[in-house]
Amino acid sequence: MARYYADHAWLGGDEVSAAVLIEIDGERISAVRPGAERPSDARHLRGVTLPGLANAHSHAFHRALRGRTHRSGGTFWTWREHMYAVADRLTPDSYHALARATYAEMALAGIACVGEFHYLHHDAGGVPHADTNAFGEALVAAASDAGIRITLLDACYLAGGFDQELQGPQLRFGDGDASAWAKRVSDLHGAPHARIGAAIHSVRAVPAAQLDTVAGWARERGAPLHFHLSEQRAENEASLAAHGRTPTQLLDDHGALGARSCAVHATHLGEGDVGLLGGSGTTICMCATTERDLADGIGPARSLAVAGSPLSLGSDSNSVVDLFEEARAVELDERLASERRGHWSAGELLVAATGGGHESLGWADAGRLEAGALADLVTVGLDSVRLAGAEPATLLESLVFAASADDVRDVVVGGRRVVAEGRHALVDDVPRALGGAIKALLA
Repeated sequence: MARYYADHAWLGGDEVSAAVLIEIDGERISAVRPGAERPSDARHLRGVTLPGLANAHSHAFHRALRGRTHRSGGTFWTWREHMYAVADRLTPDSYHALARATYAEMALAGIACVGEFHYLHHDAGGVPHADTNAFGEALVAAASDAGIRITLLDACYLAGGFDQELQGPQLRFGDGDASAWAKRVSDLHGAPHARIGAAIHSVRAVPAAQLDTVAGWARERGAPLHFHLSEQRAENEASLAAHGRTPTQLLDDHGALGARSCAVHATHLGEGDVGLLGGSGTTICMCATTERDLADGIGPARSLAVAGSPLSLGSDSNSVVDLFEEARAVELDERLASERRGHWSAGELLVAATGGGHESLGWADAGRLEAGALADLVTVGLDSVRLAGAEPATLLESLVFAASADDVRDVVVGGRRVVAEGRHALVDDVPRALGGAIKALLA
């Protein structure tokens, strides 16, 4: 048994508790005792301790694009060409190196679990590897090496657009049809740190006749089902032209919405779309830094929550890996759109960054500091210039609206200390690992 003594800990709601003793047995929390005396054998966590953060939407290989796409300007569609160029270079080995370093960066930011939205499946020209899941297995191994959990959301990607064939680098994404996708994904196996979920890349990438197969595969296994949704107005226009249905309506027609489903972005929605998503309990994953970076727009997060959709957060393109930034951006972007403050409380945003994200990834037993939950602890120091002067009564607001990933000091995942005093315990020199992986890929 291990014991940790937190100066402050967030146990839910909009306040923090002081002097919290957290006892861990194996990979789970056995007891949480606020107002406790500090035992001599307890490791001291100085600052505010939170449950492990969950990054509900990541494309690990996009990390290689950071800082490299801004001079050209343009739109999401022009940015996509840069992304395809990187995808075309990857091998299972180079992807493992990049993902290992990227997931280590996430661990340093307090992320205990990542939802990897994975659509790079095959070799050049779409030729399968001898091990048809070599890329997916490389990602699962990379998460293990970095000390975090993963839900591998294997994405079905069959078309280059409505009535368009895959071409160029897109050929590496496709399995031919949804039945072949399902056969390949069924050969993937989870692990203690890994679960397998499904993804519909988008309604433009999976023909309507194939959607039922993907949704059915996830439903039969009780697995998470994620999908990009209405990130761009052009997707909505093309869906209406092809089917007379919005992307949300099309997914609803084919059984893809529901409590185990997660719509990523959900940016350009009508009132009917909001009602369908909220009424079905479909989670929404907002990725605000990416949505700003790609000039996507501002999604109606509060309206979706009022309608019944839980909120989660993602780093998506990994242009920034910082869930504190993602959390506050949900509120701050809505302020810009509405010219009004106070859409989300700090506690609500932290739920999205912790329990909401874990729930959407199929880890319902994580994201809370309570007995029986997975023992994931993230301690944020209060000694930086960003948090100096923070008061106990408003610590949550200080964390959400001022903290950054750099303030994370200690991270425990499943009872294992992964970050100690700001240093990764498993990956030596994370910046060097990232730099080396990116240089080797882009050389």
